[in-house]
Amino acid sequence: MDPLRLTRGAVGGALAAAGAGAGVLAAEVWAAARRRYAAAGTAPLVDGEYGDPGAERVRLVVLGDSTGAGVGVTRTEETVGGVLARRLAGPQRRVRLAGAAIAGSGTGDLGPQVSRALLGRPDVAVLLVGMTDATSGTSLAAVRQNLSDAVGRLHAAGTSVVVGTCLDLGASRAFAQPLRSIVAWRGRRVAAASAGATRSAGGVPVDLGERVGPVFRADPAAYSEDRFHPSADGYRLIAEALLPAVADAVAARVPR
Repeated sequence: MDPLRLTRGAVGGALAAAGAGAGVLAAEVWAAARRRYAAAGTAPLVDGEYGDPGAERVRLVVLGDSTGAGVGVTRTEETVGGVLARRLAGPQRRVRLAGAAIAGSGTGDLGPQVSRALLGRPDVAVLLVGMTDATSGTSLAAVRQNLSDAVGRLHAAGTSVVVGTCLDLGASRAFAQPLRSIVAWRGRRVAAASAGATRSAGGVPVDLGERVGPVFRADPAAYSEDRFHPSADGYRLIAEALLPAVADAVAARVPR
């Protein structure tokens, strides 16, 4: 997420409609935009091989925003991709993990990521995206079109696609009320738009807000120190929510 976009995107209309409360909301936007968040450059490399070297290889790629990139942790094994690769690997399967996610990306930034991912001829792609769209005010029509294009390109290339939709932004302690409620509402709308576009383009959506949101709301340890990006525990929860759909995609793949 780019916190500075908060001042111009998702809450613009709310500020205009807030009337006497606009000052409070504007102050919260200002504070959220100037918080110290985990830097994108601190994310570990999402790359590696897991499992028996002699086993059948599965190529897994992770695309999207900071959630896909692993901002908030320092080890590959703590990222969503790392957890998935380790869970999928075994004596009969070797998983080749690659990462194309870039922190701060929205659905409109997926095109170059898809091009990069396709160079590795992935069997399964996991997309984690939506938070930047929710906080920057991207139109729902654009979210649908952007995600449909990305999922469609991957699907047409023979890659199975699993999309983890926007996390529950109302769980983040980085936002005060009522700003937290506003970004949570935006996040739910972006998640719903993303799910529909994913299905239409041949992918499988996973509602992360529903699957892991209650735990993130109840347990602050699901977040890293900046209270916005997940911690190792949080990323593991996300990976576990995605695992059934990813495992099904791996099992159904056609070897190439």
